[in-house]
Amino acid sequence: METARRLPGLRERKKRRTRDTLLRTALELFVTQGYERTTVDEIAEAADVSQRTFFRYFAGKEEAVFFPHDLAASHFVAAVRARPPHEAPLEALRQAILEGWDGIGEALEQVIPVELHLRTYRLIESTPVLLATHLRRSAEVEEEVARVIAEREGLDVDTDPRPRVAVALFGGVMRVTERLWSASEDITVASMHALTASYLDAVGPVLTQKWRGERSAGENGE
Repeated sequence: METARRLPGLRERKKRRTRDTLLRTALELFVTQGYERTTVDEIAEAADVSQRTFFRYFAGKEEAVFFPHDLAASHFVAAVRARPPHEAPLEALRQAILEGWDGIGEALEQVIPVELHLRTYRLIESTPVLLATHLRRSAEVEEEVARVIAEREGLDVDTDPRPRVAVALFGGVMRVTERLWSASEDITVASMHALTASYLDAVGPVLTQKWRGERSAGENGE
């Protein structure tokens, strides 16, 4: 009885299937022929539904593009909130993204192929209107995460700058890895994971070491 109550009903399952079909169809059209060249009518026709049905699930094309990103972001925020309290803020952020990768992937796979989601990164990077929206949405997520970090540390995010500074640093690293990864030949989950890990691992040395001194020592053969 309890299991039966937790399972979605037939109506809800049909609605999810329709939404997922529309989402997958929209993203496939966007990445193959371009975001601005794809119309809602084309998406609806390819998904074998009416335009009215499309707008029942998405406010517009932009919402469809960012639906998977919003899903991934919500899982990341939850992962940060669940990190052990003894972890330092930057370590909690690092572990949340790297250890939470599989969970985020599983959540996405229930909606669309992860490979299709990854291909949208290139779409976003190459489409100015989408890139602007992505940066705005990322800033909103960073603010939410900063408040989670402040709560973890027992701080007031509006009077102590450290939570926002830490999250801004982390967000900057993630932005760099997104840009580099989307421009590379290998746009697999494994390559994104490896690139993200390598750049996050460089944060400590970047902040604490003397770069010029190390380079000079190397050039002198020391």
